[in-house]
Amino acid sequence: MMESKTITINVLEANGLMELQQADRALLSLARQACSGAYTPFSHFNVGAAVRLSDGTVVTGSNQENAAYPSGLCAERTALFYAQSQYPHLAVEALAVVAVSEGRQTEDPVYPCGACRQVMLECQKRGGKPLRVVMGGSQKIQIVENVIDLLPLAFDQF
Repeated sequence: MMESKTITINVLEANGLMELQQADRALLSLARQACSGAYTPFSHFNVGAAVRLSDGTVVTGSNQENAAYPSGLCAERTALFYAQSQYPHLAVEALAVVAVSEGRQTEDPVYPCGACRQVMLECQKRGGKPLRVVMGGSQKIQIVENVIDLLPLAFDQF
């Protein structure tokens, strides 16, 4: 007989930067700065990401659009792919993501797409420890301590 199961995820929510640890504030600031490098001639929706590695190195990335949609790349994957290619021996400890639209940071957090969540999950698995994800908005910030909270029914049969 079929049974119903409930999936629960854990999300921390802050109403401002002052509620966060200094490391998370710094990562959000770098993600916000990375928005300026976005190439968004179609959506005009700039996203920036900052990735902190296990030795403290921070790598940033921004979304890059292309007329041959969907061949662009999200900010999260831009940063993660660069980090993993340049620092393959270091685990990814945290990722922050921020969006700017019409010159202003979005009030609510922006959430990674499914493809980015899968890449984050594989980075987490590769690093052997949870990857903290900080999703920042100007009015609200949400944090998950483990990527599985963003992708609870993940494809991880590898």
